[in-house]
Amino acid sequence: MGAGALEAVGDDGLNALLDAPVLALDIGGTKLAAGVVGSDGSVHSFVVAPTEPERGPDDGLDRLFELGRRAVADSGIDWAHVGAVGIGCGGPLDSANGVLVAPLHLPGWRDVAVAARAQEAFGRPAALENDATAAAAAEHRYGAGVGTRHMVYLTVSTGVGGGVIVDERLYRGAMGNGGELGHVTVDCNGRLCRGCGRRGCLEAYVSGTSIAERAREVLAETVGMSTLALLAEPTAADVAAAARNGDALAQLVWDETVFALACGLTSIVNLFEPELVVVGGGVSRSGEQLLGPVRELVLAGTVRPAGGGARIVQSALGDHVGIVGAAAIVYDRVASGLMLVHG
Repeated sequence: MGAGALEAVGDDGLNALLDAPVLALDIGGTKLAAGVVGSDGSVHSFVVAPTEPERGPDDGLDRLFELGRRAVADSGIDWAHVGAVGIGCGGPLDSANGVLVAPLHLPGWRDVAVAARAQEAFGRPAALENDATAAAAAEHRYGAGVGTRHMVYLTVSTGVGGGVIVDERLYRGAMGNGGELGHVTVDCNGRLCRGCGRRGCLEAYVSGTSIAERAREVLAETVGMSTLALLAEPTAADVAAAARNGDALAQLVWDETVFALACGLTSIVNLFEPELVVVGGGVSRSGEQLLGPVRELVLAGTVRPAGGGARIVQSALGDHVGIVGAAAIVYDRVASGLMLVHG
């Protein structure tokens, strides 16, 4: 059987994998992450490195796998006890066969058989899943969403992604790429989305990349003082900090971000009627500066009773959500009796 095929795992192997730590790998737009995660969601190690996607998939995977070896060494867990490899990455991808089809945040990474490559590198069965879908599984299994039946996860980082839990199960869509919440339209004539090429996507307004870009645009068009003008390349975190400190220009950019995020989440809540919305990713580190006003706007804008029952909270797993998600996908598939196998 080929490395990309699905095969039933025997009872003994299944039980062993359910208890064994997982080497979890996360391929982001700006950083690679690796860690060893236990079946209870505990993180035994966590290491990161720049993605540098322009160097191509071969170089990127070589560095990712080396990062994985370092994560196992740092964890203090013997390789013999590591049962499988979980991989999270943005889509589009073919999760069933472990192939990166054409990830929007990794230009040129087309038709990369990442699960097979991981299996070859580590001699362990491997599973690939959309990173935000995996993060949704992590928050539902181990984090803020424990005990919920219907949950939405939104990651607001370099890009914007999402995952949806319906009746305690991951929603994947007909082709396995459902839940692309970052490409909900908030302005059909709006900004160009660098991810998908359409206009007015949520990602085009609230991603860290967009926040920084809009700050530079406002600086170039505005006559007046701003602390952001003292920075060579202001980031989303810089904009948030300046807005907290009363910088009027930064507040303008931040208010637009809040409004766009609330607009997108209002549509998402109306569509899925979740009990809980969990917001993660780097931009969410601003906490209540972002979520407080967003919560109020969503509550005011959603159709009743959907909006009244949806809590909006920050991710409980923080920076670890990517690797915990990659591990959660392994346990999810093994529990279903299916796992990508080395062939």
